[in-house]
Amino acid sequence: MAEYDIAVIGGDRRTAFMIPFFQENGYRVISFGIQETDKENADGRAHSLKEALDGADVIVGGIPLEKEGVLEIRELSRLIRKKHTIFGGVIPESFRQECSERDILCCDFMLVESIAVFNAVATAEGAVLEALRHKDTNIHKSESLVIGYGRCGKILSDKLKGLSACVTVCSNSQTELAVADAYGLRTLPLEQLESRAGEFEYIYNTAPALLLTEKLLEKIREDALIIDIASGSGGVDYKAAERLNITALRCPGLPGKYAGRTSAKCLTDYVLRHL
Repeated sequence: MAEYDIAVIGGDRRTAFMIPFFQENGYRVISFGIQETDKENADGRAHSLKEALDGADVIVGGIPLEKEGVLEIRELSRLIRKKHTIFGGVIPESFRQECSERDILCCDFMLVESIAVFNAVATAEGAVLEALRHKDTNIHKSESLVIGYGRCGKILSDKLKGLSACVTVCSNSQTELAVADAYGLRTLPLEQLESRAGEFEYIYNTAPALLLTEKLLEKIREDALIIDIASGSGGVDYKAAERLNITALRCPGLPGKYAGRTSAKCLTDYVLRHL
């Protein structure tokens, strides 16, 4: 029998804050490679990934699951056994398929719609806070562009509108533009972005594709602020932005940065329901 019930591994403040929530529910927790907080106090701390996995049958990782220098998918694959149950976010499909073939339960937080929506809310709030922290002008009545109108784009646009920003939604989807228009937002087809990029003071990118290229960045006004919250490697040519002296912020993990405790409660509740 494993010495601990749950191994919490990697991640950010979200995973750190999950530890006391698990303990409050009577679970023994071992941790490895997590970002410490004033609330992080696991029952045990592993000195290696192997020690953590040997110590517990339930593995809870961060969003994303893979974290350089802490949890690499290749090593995780080598160490897991049939006894394990794995939770984490943005888990590579190939690894999930491997777990299925090995009869190992593997749950991706970001494939759960309720969690994904919750994450989008925290991301949107974090994006607004980043904008306020890095620019000395009001969001109120600002010309604000939101690129992409998926889950995050919709929530972010709504929150900016609530702050009385002049919000324009940019997308290559006619359906998304129609929905944005129905909610009283301005719209901009993606093919027209380059010709109108200079109109906006705040630019929020949610699209996981390199759309803000050097050619497009050359059209942006000098005092513009770019907040890139897209997944993966983002959507901005950062080297070009630096050369052009444009402020472009890559902002991954905003829920962990600004809403670690609340996000942790959401994730913990999901894990506990599935144990």
